[in-house]
Amino acid sequence: MPTATWNGAVLARSDDTVVVEGNHYFPADSIDAALFEDSDTHSHCPWKGDASYKSIVVGGERNADAAWYYPDPKPAAAEIKDRFAFWKGVKVA
Repeated sequence: MPTATWNGAVLARSDDTVVVEGNHYFPADSIDAALFEDSDTHSHCPWKGDASYKSIVVGGERNADAAWYYPDPKPAAAEIKDRFAFWKGVKVA
Protein backbone atom coordinates (compact mmCIF):
# COMPACT_ATOMS: atom_id res chain seq x y z
CA MET A 1 0.00 0.00 0.00
CA PRO A 2 1.52 3.38 -0.94
CA THR A 3 2.63 5.23 2.19
CA ALA A 4 4.05 8.74 2.53
CA THR A 5 6.46 9.30 5.44
CA TRP A 6 8.62 12.13 6.74
CA ASN A 7 10.68 12.52 9.88
CA GLY A 8 9.52 9.11 11.13
CA ALA A 9 5.79 9.83 10.81
CA VAL A 10 3.21 8.35 8.44
CA LEU A 11 1.62 11.27 6.60
CA ALA A 12 -0.71 9.30 4.34
CA ARG A 13 -1.49 5.69 3.44
CA SER A 14 -3.90 4.44 0.79
CA ASP A 15 -4.46 1.80 -1.91
CA ASP A 16 -6.40 4.49 -3.80
CA THR A 17 -3.64 6.77 -5.10
CA VAL A 18 -3.61 8.34 -8.56
CA VAL A 19 -0.16 8.56 -10.17
CA VAL A 20 0.43 11.63 -12.34
CA GLU A 21 3.88 12.59 -13.62
CA GLY A 22 5.45 10.09 -11.22
CA ASN A 23 3.72 11.52 -8.13
CA HIS A 24 1.25 9.56 -6.01
CA TYR A 25 -1.81 11.69 -5.20
CA PHE A 26 -3.39 10.46 -1.97
CA PRO A 27 -7.09 10.95 -1.13
CA ALA A 28 -7.74 13.72 1.39
CA ASP A 29 -9.24 11.26 3.88
CA SER A 30 -6.01 9.23 3.92
CA ILE A 31 -3.76 11.98 5.32
CA ASP A 32 -3.11 12.58 9.00
CA ALA A 33 -4.53 16.12 9.04
CA ALA A 34 -3.00 16.84 12.48
CA LEU A 35 0.45 16.90 10.84
CA PHE A 36 -0.44 19.55 8.23
CA GLU A 37 -0.60 23.36 8.36
CA ASP A 38 -2.22 25.62 5.79
CA SER A 39 0.10 27.64 3.58
CA ASP A 40 -0.39 30.78 1.50
CA THR A 41 1.73 29.28 -1.30
CA HIS A 42 0.18 28.59 -4.70
CA SER A 43 1.56 27.59 -8.08
CA HIS A 44 0.17 27.13 -11.57
CA CYS A 45 0.45 24.19 -13.95
CA PRO A 46 -0.73 24.83 -17.53
CA TRP A 47 -2.67 21.55 -17.77
CA LYS A 48 -3.59 20.81 -14.12
CA GLY A 49 -4.46 24.32 -12.92
CA ASP A 50 -3.69 26.10 -9.65
CA ALA A 51 -2.12 24.13 -6.80
CA SER A 52 -2.36 24.97 -3.11
CA TYR A 53 0.20 23.84 -0.53
CA LYS A 54 0.41 22.65 3.05
CA SER A 55 3.41 22.47 5.35
CA ILE A 56 4.16 19.37 7.42
CA VAL A 57 5.05 19.55 11.12
CA VAL A 58 6.44 16.45 12.85
CA GLY A 59 8.39 16.29 16.09
CA GLY A 60 8.81 20.04 16.24
CA GLU A 61 10.30 20.16 12.72
CA ARG A 62 8.53 21.96 9.88
CA ASN A 63 8.77 21.03 6.20
CA ALA A 64 7.37 24.12 4.46
CA ASP A 65 5.08 23.57 1.48
CA ALA A 66 5.97 19.87 1.24
CA ALA A 67 2.45 18.80 0.23
CA TRP A 68 0.35 20.13 -2.61
CA TYR A 69 -3.16 19.60 -3.94
CA TYR A 70 -5.51 20.94 -6.59
CA PRO A 71 -8.82 22.14 -5.08
CA ASP A 72 -10.24 23.01 -8.51
CA PRO A 73 -8.16 21.35 -11.24
CA LYS A 74 -8.69 21.78 -14.95
CA PRO A 75 -10.86 19.08 -16.60
CA ALA A 76 -7.80 17.15 -17.86
CA ALA A 77 -6.72 16.63 -14.23
CA ALA A 78 -10.11 16.11 -12.61
CA GLU A 79 -9.00 12.76 -11.12
CA ILE A 80 -6.60 14.52 -8.70
CA LYS A 81 -9.12 16.97 -7.24
CA ASP A 82 -8.40 17.44 -3.50
CA ARG A 83 -5.73 14.70 -3.51
CA PHE A 84 -2.34 15.30 -1.89
CA ALA A 85 1.11 14.75 -3.37
CA PHE A 86 4.47 15.26 -1.69
CA TRP A 87 8.06 16.38 -2.24
CA LYS A 88 10.91 17.99 -0.20
CA GLY A 89 12.18 14.78 1.35
CA VAL A 90 8.84 13.05 1.87
CA LYS A 91 9.27 9.37 0.97
CA VAL A 92 6.51 7.51 -0.84
CA ALA A 93 6.94 3.75 -0.91
